[in-house]
Amino acid sequence: MASNAERARSLGGDLKADYFSRSLAASAAFRAAEQERHNYVKAAEMPWEDSAHGLIKHLLNAEMNTREHCLDIYMLFLEEGGWSGKHRHLSEELLYVVEGEGYDLHWDVNFDCQDAYIWDWHKEPSRHDWKEGQFIYIPPYTLHRHFNAHPDKPARIISVTSRIVKAMGFDWFDQIEESSRRTGR
Repeated sequence: MASNAERARSLGGDLKADYFSRSLAASAAFRAAEQERHNYVKAAEMPWEDSAHGLIKHLLNAEMNTREHCLDIYMLFLEEGGWSGKHRHLSEELLYVVEGEGYDLHWDVNFDCQDAYIWDWHKEPSRHDWKEGQFIYIPPYTLHRHFNAHPDKPARIISVTSRIVKAMGFDWFDQIEESSRRTGR
């Protein structure tokens, strides 16, 4: 049972708000706007991007006006003997190898939270070989890079990450080094 002092504290203050009412209105507006969003995206509507990470085709992205609100999905194209950019992000990542063979280097991270976040990446990466038809898991905030090991054939990898981590206030995404496409090897 609450004490009188606790009850008095809970009744203190005279600030007023309309947060709940505004949430109801925002939800109604969201549902109305949702009717204008796409349920599907045709291949021709999936944009290409020549990025620091490499050549990617966005299959699903927050910018694409779809009803999907949780996932970002793109296809990464690695040229013969090429590599992706080296980067890290707080969302875990799942990759599916559509075509090709190669390997990933992952610099795993140790984490601690005291007065501030403490991130300590391993000095030496772990190697993960992959080939067509396999999945690759990348833990949150792990530095990583993908390498096409074949000198004569391209590789294609589908990447899936969650937007939920960003919405929770952890939109931490760092590009450390650029792809072979950008650096000219």
